[in-house]
Amino acid sequence: MGFLDNLFPGRGEPFDSGSPGSNSIDLTRRRPSVSLSKQGAATGNLRVNLSWRMRSSDIERRPRQSSSLLRHPLKLFKPEEVQAHTQGVVNVDLDLGCLYELADGSKGVVQPLGGFFGELNEPPYVKLSGDDRFGAPSGETIFVNLDHRDAIKRLLFFVYIYDQTPAFDRTQAKVTLYPSNGPRIEIELDEDAPQARSCAVFTVENVKNELVVRREVRFVYGFQAELDRLYGWGLQWGRGYKSKT
Repeated sequence: MGFLDNLFPGRGEPFDSGSPGSNSIDLTRRRPSVSLSKQGAATGNLRVNLSWRMRSSDIERRPRQSSSLLRHPLKLFKPEEVQAHTQGVVNVDLDLGCLYELADGSKGVVQPLGGFFGELNEPPYVKLSGDDRFGAPSGETIFVNLDHRDAIKRLLFFVYIYDQTPAFDRTQAKVTLYPSNGPRIEIELDEDAPQARSCAVFTVENVKNELVVRREVRFVYGFQAELDRLYGWGLQWGRGYKSKT
């Protein structure tokens, strides 16, 4: 029993969480899925947020040199070598999108590219709140109206790099689900795929009236058309661009 359980007798964790008393669950390879229905979280608006932080891969990922400094303490005062320009801070425009298939057979996509922002209170019951191009703390958010869960067959949430610069390995991207009830669900995009341009992050499927969230974290080297092919959506794709504003 954890410390917080002693403070609040009878309080139970609705999810298996990563640490005692935490209010989140991490979906991992070993624990890839969770049922929203079984947790009483299959109603209201499901908020899905993408956040990331741009970073310098040399500075933050450089191996520690503590043992070397012990042998050669004067190195502490020696300026570090200038790295190549490709090792600088990366400006990456990550976009959050969602492929949807409804119970009536209709299919489509919600994403910033092409201005497909969706609708919340009418089909597809999936709505993108906006397009974050700079990795702001608020990130990008898609809402799903689970009060219409019977109309939803399956959803595939994905992330792609709009500027075509493969740099997933130099961002710290994370997708967080905020159900209407229970703890948040976190999925780290932490696989080693430096040349990938897109990632299928997770699915939501209506299986016998039960909404199940399943981690994918499947990186691909193409874009939406490749994700479509892998998951059998069958949409027609063309070249798209964002407005400059």
